[in-house]
Amino acid sequence: MRRPGLVAVLLALAVTAAAVPVALSQRVAPSAAAAAPTLQVTTVASGLDIPWDAQPLPDGRLLVTERASKRLLLVDGSSVRPVSYEPGTVWASGETGLMSLAVDPDFASNRRFYTCQGGYAGSGRHDVKVLAWTLGSSGTTATRAGVLLRGIPATSGRHGGCRLLVASYGALLVGTGDAAIGRNPHSRTSLGGKVLRLNRQTGKPWSTNPFASSSSTAARYVYTYGHRNVQGLAQRADGSLWSVEHGTSRDDEVNRLVRGGDYGWSPTPGYDESRPMTDHGLPGTQQSARWRSGSPTLATSGASWVRGSAWGDYAGTLAVAALKGERLMFMGFSSSGTLQRVATPDALRQYGRLRSVTSLPGGDLLVTTANGGGSDRVLRVHPVG
Repeated sequence: MRRPGLVAVLLALAVTAAAVPVALSQRVAPSAAAAAPTLQVTTVASGLDIPWDAQPLPDGRLLVTERASKRLLLVDGSSVRPVSYEPGTVWASGETGLMSLAVDPDFASNRRFYTCQGGYAGSGRHDVKVLAWTLGSSGTTATRAGVLLRGIPATSGRHGGCRLLVASYGALLVGTGDAAIGRNPHSRTSLGGKVLRLNRQTGKPWSTNPFASSSSTAARYVYTYGHRNVQGLAQRADGSLWSVEHGTSRDDEVNRLVRGGDYGWSPTPGYDESRPMTDHGLPGTQQSARWRSGSPTLATSGASWVRGSAWGDYAGTLAVAALKGERLMFMGFSSSGTLQRVATPDALRQYGRLRSVTSLPGGDLLVTTANGGGSDRVLRVHPVG
């Protein structure tokens, strides 16, 4: 197996909010000084159909969601079996269905986990919801514990991405899409095109959110706004929060989240996708992306920070999955958030579309594929030297 080097970045992205970052070229020559590990990729589960997320339980088993089939699965060694829950609560259309998972940090005692899923809002309308569940002791059933958040906008199912992350301090973060409605990302009365922050037990807005005193219920949930379609959320060891976002015909983005930050997507009037992903011509200050794809886009998706010395030069990077780009990218950022290097190892360029990335307790990564037709897998990526 070839040992790819880390890619040297010719132009570093500016770290100030007002600066416009330069798109990373995908043709930059590799650095000869890089010491990257050999990656061993094994299949944990196969025969799946668009698995949107995979998350570990404390006992080593995995929970997996399938977007369109609405299946919730338990992976136990070589066994993959469905978990009985309430699939009738899920509305699936286009990019929306049974999507992200988060396992409660206290799962060993409360057996609680969370899903983000398309749902029914009544009178023929749809939305996206965040639900809490309790997994039975056998792992074969899940009981709904409550709806934590409802009313995230949905239209045809387009731009309905929804990513969950439990932060180290206990809050539940929810990355949302704009439902292809131009006014949503900057409207404080909409939950779309945002990163939201809430209490994972009660579903109430996190008390220190930037607009916690607003008269608008939706605004009280907002942590950041001005997003197009958030697909990934990850927390770095230093506590900083990062998002991954789908671009239009250009500029997928990786963003470092700043409390109350505006990330500059505003395709109004109408839904004008010729507008820049980060429009610095808007009123106020917009936060520049820390990485962007340029053109064409790669359809970047899930992400996780890489931990452990066995990863060599990949240690401490952000592993970002790409759907259209069919690769896993290891992005190295400085402590201040400046992009320094990117690697795209050949070992992860033979499985087609990649959606979610999850760090396991021992440092290995879980990656889900998104090729459809029952051909999908959950992969485990292990550095071997």
